[in-house]
Amino acid sequence: MTEYLTPAGLHFLPGAFTPVVRVADLVFLSGQVAWDEHGNLRGDDHVTQMRQIARNLDVALAAAGCGRADIVKETVYVVNYRPELLPGLFGPLREGVPQPPASTMVGVAALFAPEVLVEVDVVAKAPSA
Repeated sequence: MTEYLTPAGLHFLPGAFTPVVRVADLVFLSGQVAWDEHGNLRGDDHVTQMRQIARNLDVALAAAGCGRADIVKETVYVVNYRPELLPGLFGPLREGVPQPPASTMVGVAALFAPEVLVEVDVVAKAPSA
């Protein structure tokens, strides 16, 4: 059975994408950016945006009965990536996570809007119901 979830507290564009899709014990999140629940972008730097993204991941994953410790694969897209950004980007993602997931970081020229600097796409394994 496939569940399409639109959790309260998470901004998304109805009709454009579903924020959370759960298939059995696999959870797929649409790419998360630093929007707050009202659609306002939080932060004009990579680290501040990643902190908001981590909060969004928590909301999205909780809707499917899991958390960041259940992420098995992540892809992080970073505009103007530089190695010195790495601690600030992974710091918020790893808070409370005992083992990092498989991860890919991709430096990109731009994302869907010029002010968006980071986007994170994850797959998680939820506890069996």
